[in-house]
Amino acid sequence: MESFPPLICDGLQHISETLFVVLCEIVGTSQQVALRRELQDIIEMVKRQVTPNDEVTYMLSGSRREGFRLEGSDVDFMVWYNSHQVIMDMSQSEYYSTANTTLILSDSSESPPGFTLLQLLTPTTIRDVQSACVMMNDRVYISSSIYRQLTCSTVVPNSTVHGPCGSGNIAGREYDTAFCFVCDFWPMSALSWINRCHSWPGPEVVDDIVRNGCHFVAIGHPLGPNENEEWRVSFSQAEQKCVFAMTHSQFLTYGLLKLFLKEVINQQSEETNKLLCSYHIKTTIFWAIQQNTLPQGCTQNLLASFWICFQLLLKWVYEGVCPNFFIPQNNLFLTKVNGSAQNRLFLQLHELYKKGLACLLQSSSIRSYIIDVLYNPRAIVFTDESIMKSEIDHDLDLFCFCSFPQTSDKHKCIKAIYTIERLVYSTLTHNHVFMLQKCTTNILQCTAFILHNMYTNTGVNKQVYIADKMSCHMLKLAAKFGYVSDMLYIAMYYYKTLRYREALFVIEMTKVKLAQPYLMYKRRVDRERYTEAVGGQSWSTKMRQAVARDIRLDNKICYINELIPEQQSTIKNRWSILSIPVFVMLHFLEFLCYRHIDTALSHAALDELQVLVHHDQGLYISDPCRNISWEILGICQQITGNLQAALYSYQQSLTQYPCNKIQTATQMRIQDLMGTAPLE
Repeated sequence: MESFPPLICDGLQHISETLFVVLCEIVGTSQQVALRRELQDIIEMVKRQVTPNDEVTYMLSGSRREGFRLEGSDVDFMVWYNSHQVIMDMSQSEYYSTANTTLILSDSSESPPGFTLLQLLTPTTIRDVQSACVMMNDRVYISSSIYRQLTCSTVVPNSTVHGPCGSGNIAGREYDTAFCFVCDFWPMSALSWINRCHSWPGPEVVDDIVRNGCHFVAIGHPLGPNENEEWRVSFSQAEQKCVFAMTHSQFLTYGLLKLFLKEVINQQSEETNKLLCSYHIKTTIFWAIQQNTLPQGCTQNLLASFWICFQLLLKWVYEGVCPNFFIPQNNLFLTKVNGSAQNRLFLQLHELYKKGLACLLQSSSIRSYIIDVLYNPRAIVFTDESIMKSEIDHDLDLFCFCSFPQTSDKHKCIKAIYTIERLVYSTLTHNHVFMLQKCTTNILQCTAFILHNMYTNTGVNKQVYIADKMSCHMLKLAAKFGYVSDMLYIAMYYYKTLRYREALFVIEMTKVKLAQPYLMYKRRVDRERYTEAVGGQSWSTKMRQAVARDIRLDNKICYINELIPEQQSTIKNRWSILSIPVFVMLHFLEFLCYRHIDTALSHAALDELQVLVHHDQGLYISDPCRNISWEILGICQQITGNLQAALYSYQQSLTQYPCNKIQTATQMRIQDLMGTAPLE
C-alpha cells in the first residue's frame, strides 16, 4: 500500500485545519470534553462513597463516558453488585471477608483468550445469581446466558438481549445496560499490555488502570467450548482512561473515524454494514497511538492521523485479524470478519482507499466543509479553541448535564453530605465544584421531605416543629444554590404542610423568573438576551436567575398526595424518578393551592394548564413528559368535577410514550371515573 494517499488538492493543511474546527463543533472543544468528563467523574466519586455494599453500582460507559455527544449514539451502562467480587486465584480471597462478600473465581483454563468461566465459591443472596448457577464437573458456575436473560430488563423494562446487554429505547434514545461482575485485580492474560506501554499511556495512567482491575460481562466466545457459561473480560474502565490520555487532536481523529464508520463504511451495502463497529475503531486508534504511528497533536496532522488509522483498519480486514488492545491473542474479527463477508468488506474499503482522502466527501457531516475549502483555498481558518465556542455554549453543556440522582434513603443522604464536605477540601476543578453544588441541592431537597414524612405522624409536636424548621431551611438553602425551578420544591413543601398562601407567594416569585425572556430551559435559550442578562456572571448566579429544569421526584418520597398513585405505578414498573415539566408543575401547584383560597383563581390556573398541555408543540413539554402532563391535567379536572374532560385527558395520557411508567395509575383512575358517575 502507499504510505500516503493522493492529495485532494494542494491545500491539504488547510483542509486539515478546517476539519479540526468542524470536529470541534461536532465532537466538542477540549474544554467541553474535559467538562463532560469531570462532571461525570465527580458524580461517580460521590456515588461510590454513598452506595452500600449490598446494592448495585452503575457506571456510565461507552462513547458518552469518553466525552462524545454524537447525535444518534446510544447510552451505555455497566451495573454490578458491590457484594460480589471476582478473584483470579484462591490466594486473593484473603483480601475479602466472606461475611459480607460473595467470592467468584475466574477459571480461564479451558476458555479462549479474553474469556473465562466464573465459579461461585461462597453463597450468594442475590436471586438472579442463584438462578443462573449451573453444575459443571461437580462445581457451581454462573451461566452468562442465563444471567444475561434474567437481568436484561432490570434497569430498562421490556429490554431485549443485545450482545452482553439489555437493550431498550426511551423516547427514541437507545440504552444498553450490561449487568456484570467486578474484579479488583488485573487479569494474567493482559500482563503483556503493561510491558508494552513504553510511551503511551504514561506510567501513572498504566498504574491507575491496573490498580482498578476489570469487569466480566455476560457473553461467551461463540467458538469456545462453553459459550453459554463463559464470560468476556471487559476493559471498559481501562479504555476510558486510555481515551482520556489522548491529546485533543487524537480524540478528534477518533471522532472522525467514528463518523466515517457510521456515514461512509456502514453505508456501502447491507451485507457488510454490521461487520465493523465502533469498538473496532477504538481498537484501531489505540494501537496506532501506542505504536507511535499517530502524530501527537496539532491541527495540521488530523488528516494524516485519519489516514494512518484507515490504513491499519484496511490491513486488519485484509488479514482477518483485529487484535484486542489488552489481549492481542483475542481476535475481534474471528467470528464476523471472515470468509466471503471479509472479502466483500475488504473490496469496499479498498475502493474507498483508492479514492484517497476524497473518500471523506462521502461523509454527510463534513462533506460541505471540505467542498468550501476546495472552492475557497485562501479562506482564513481560525483554529483557536477559545473563539470557537461562546460562553453560552459551555453553559448549555454545564447546566443540561444530569446531576446526582435523588434518594429516599436518609442514611445515604447523610453519607452523601459528609462525602461532599470532605471533597470540598480536596483539590477540585471549577467543574467539580459546580457539580458538587448541584449534588448538594438534590440531597437537601430529598432530606427535607424525608425528614417531614418521618415526623409528621409521630404525634410529638416538638419533633414535628424541629423537623419542619430544618426542612424549610434545607429547601431554602437548596433554592439559594439551585436552579430557578428549585423554588418549586419549597412551594410543594408549603402545600404539603397546608401553608397555601406561603406556597402561592413562592409560586408567584417563580412565575416571574420563569417568564424572563433570557431563561435557559431544555437547551433552548435566546442567546443574545441570556448574554445581556447574565453573561460574565458566576455559574451560581446564572443558575439561580436564568436556568430552569424539569422537576424530578424520587418515587419513594411523598411530595404531593395527589401524585401518590403515579409514584406507586412507577415503582411497580421499576422506575425510580417521576419527571414533570416545570411549567406543568407550576400551574398544578397553583391550582391545588388556590382551591383552598379562591375558586375563580383555581379555575384560571387550570385554564392555563389546559392551554399548555393541549397546545404546546414541544417548547415547554418534551415528548417523554407528555404522559405525566396529560395525567396531571386529568387529576385537576377530576378534582373540579369535570369528569368527561378528565377521562379524555387520562386517555390521552395512555396514548403518549410511556416514559414515566404511570400507565397503571392512569388505568386505575379511568376505572374509578367509570365507576363513580355516569359520563355524558
